[in-house]
Amino acid sequence: MTDFKTVEASVINISELMQPSHSNFGGKIHGGYILNLMDQIAFACASKHSETYCVTASVDTVDFLNPIDIGELVTMKASINFVGHTSMVVGIRVESENIRTGKVKHCNSSYFTMVAKDDHGNSVNVPGLILNDKNEVKRFLKAIKRTQTKRMRKSEFDKASFSYENYMEELKQHNVKIELPDKY
Repeated sequence: MTDFKTVEASVINISELMQPSHSNFGGKIHGGYILNLMDQIAFACASKHSETYCVTASVDTVDFLNPIDIGELVTMKASINFVGHTSMVVGIRVESENIRTGKVKHCNSSYFTMVAKDDHGNSVNVPGLILNDKNEVKRFLKAIKRTQTKRMRKSEFDKASFSYENYMEELKQHNVKIELPDKY
């Protein structure tokens, strides 16, 4: 295994024409189908970088920005944004193109955390990452910040002292009505 690899060494691009069988009841391409394709490209990108089998550990920030229509060409671009010891964050950009007009829409960006595994299912070390431009450095730093934010949120919610009572004022700012039984 190589000690370090460039981001470019494991970039993956796929394109697929969206068909009626991929649509939901609203006539747009089903989000679950897009997520499935994203998981496949994340696996390919992470496996290419790590030179081994990888599994999906988590998916962050899945925002569907624009709907995808039947007949549009969907292109997904994946690259390694961050590496840890055994894990990698794969950044994925999803665009759709109307093949008649050439209009391109940004539909989704997401981050898949993938873990490298050996043949026995044990986590294995992955190559480090060589960052060659400012965008790659920014993506790496953003991945660190997302991880820190996730850890802080988990720490807050996992504390034994976490209680909904501490958030009653915040809850009042939302469209919610709380009707708990007295024994709660």
